[in-house]
Amino acid sequence: MIVTDWLQWLFFLAVLLAASWPLGLYMARVYMGRPCGLDRLGGALERLLYRRSGVDAGREMDWKTYGLAVMGINLIGIVAVWAVALLQGVLPLNPLALPGVDPFVAINTAVSFATNTNWQAYSGEATLSIFTQMLALTVQNFLSAATGMAVAAALIRGLARRETTQLGNFWQDLTRSVLYILLPLSLVLALVLVWQGVPQTFDAVIEAHLLEQPAATAPAPDGTTAAAPTGRQTLVLGPVASQVAIKQLGTNGGGYYNTNSAHPFENPTPLTNFLEMLAILLIPAAFCHTFGAMIGDRRQGLAVLAAMTILFAGFSYLTLAAESVPNPALAGIGVAAGPSLEGKEVRFGPAGSALWAAVTTAASNGSVNAMHDSFMPLGGLWPMLLMQLGEVVFGGVGSGLYGMLVFAMVAVFVAGLMVGRTPEYCGKKIEPFETKMAALVILIPPFLCLMGTALAVVAGPADAVSNPGPHGFSQVLYAFSSMGNNNGSAFAGLTASSPFWTLTGAVAMFVSRYWLILPVLALAGSLAGKKRLPQGPGTLPTHGPIFMFLLIVVVLVVGALTFVPALALGPVAEHLALFRAN
Repeated sequence: MIVTDWLQWLFFLAVLLAASWPLGLYMARVYMGRPCGLDRLGGALERLLYRRSGVDAGREMDWKTYGLAVMGINLIGIVAVWAVALLQGVLPLNPLALPGVDPFVAINTAVSFATNTNWQAYSGEATLSIFTQMLALTVQNFLSAATGMAVAAALIRGLARRETTQLGNFWQDLTRSVLYILLPLSLVLALVLVWQGVPQTFDAVIEAHLLEQPAATAPAPDGTTAAAPTGRQTLVLGPVASQVAIKQLGTNGGGYYNTNSAHPFENPTPLTNFLEMLAILLIPAAFCHTFGAMIGDRRQGLAVLAAMTILFAGFSYLTLAAESVPNPALAGIGVAAGPSLEGKEVRFGPAGSALWAAVTTAASNGSVNAMHDSFMPLGGLWPMLLMQLGEVVFGGVGSGLYGMLVFAMVAVFVAGLMVGRTPEYCGKKIEPFETKMAALVILIPPFLCLMGTALAVVAGPADAVSNPGPHGFSQVLYAFSSMGNNNGSAFAGLTASSPFWTLTGAVAMFVSRYWLILPVLALAGSLAGKKRLPQGPGTLPTHGPIFMFLLIVVVLVVGALTFVPALALGPVAEHLALFRAN
């Protein structure tokens, strides 16, 4: 990598860590019910929402009631998005007269956006109306993100409280996440994006006149001729900036356009590229500070943040390094070899594309500014492995933190086995029930990824994969790694709109979201009922470098033992074949 690539990488990490600290402390005040600066503006609206919906915000919930509320609002969201997509042909704000969405694609899309996955088995600008994009998708971008944030707040309370069954009120946590965190940040980012050239309009299309007039089309051998070139191009517009802002801040990732943030209308300048990357990881990183502030020991949050940052720095460096070398296929043919630009926007280059790939797969985001299908084999391996680790290297808003806290409990359990002492985390004993819930959270996503991949290879439609051999296997493995970890990105060469892919994908996304949320809430409820134990001579400090090292090792070992055989069949085999052929 050249010096500017290093500087971009270091500058991004520095800004991310600096910005996460004040935001994290602000979020802690929001979830603890303390004055946060926006109370006068949002307080009246918050109280009005509770009054109109009949919610008693002062009534706290145990983990089962909290879980029922989570499932209830999310199931309603799935049905609502599915219905809007099916009926969009007769709904307003459809200036392109787009018909209703295919029922299989519609259910896949509904589950995808409700689960914060935002996997897209369709081309946004050619499939969905303005009404569907705004009412169905953008609303779910807020609600799915706020759901993960609320669950994280409940788990933190489980660690902070003692001898109680109460974890807070889901409706209050959901509302405050939207009103005081997601909505203000989205408004600011959307205005900046509009300033930089991202459309925000109800106009359907604009006619652009080409700078170079196309040549006339020659007749085909059978005598037929294509339509005469007009010298104009029709560009689809819409309320893009508002959706881009929340898709990044909420780690949603669903793009208004098919090419997502590689499209110049979603990501027009280097400034928008940097801010959108920052937005993806900002709230997940800030949640570490929120965790420390809410449990009364900021060192615990800093330890988790340090582990996440070290893992992210390592994987992002490996991705940048893999995309900074020439393609060996160019060796010996007289071509000036440089970093591969296939599938990348020249506005961002290999370094900007590789850094974004690491950012979007470290979080449960899934937006792309380059086509991962065109990356070098190892350039695709590292982002894929980032997802397969469980998306805990920052991860999604809320979901990244509660996933990493589960790994932290496993780490202290391993440490307890080594020293023969009951493991403790934040003053709470980690006993058999907590270990079983943690095992569920850790094992469900790999099971979905690997079983889904095996099913697709054996029984899936053969024409869905654009490349035979190891790269085609990588496309399938990447797809189920993305859906099984609620990410949403894809190797662009996979056609996933058939009933097989839409239905199996919907099942993977639904299970990997809610079958993790419920064990996490059960874990929170169990921890909240425990006494807080004082530290003793045999207690492992969970805020020091030894624990951070152990946590990193546990995350890597789980990922390595689970996915290395599958990765060897895909990107590793492709990498070796690429060099053997040259």
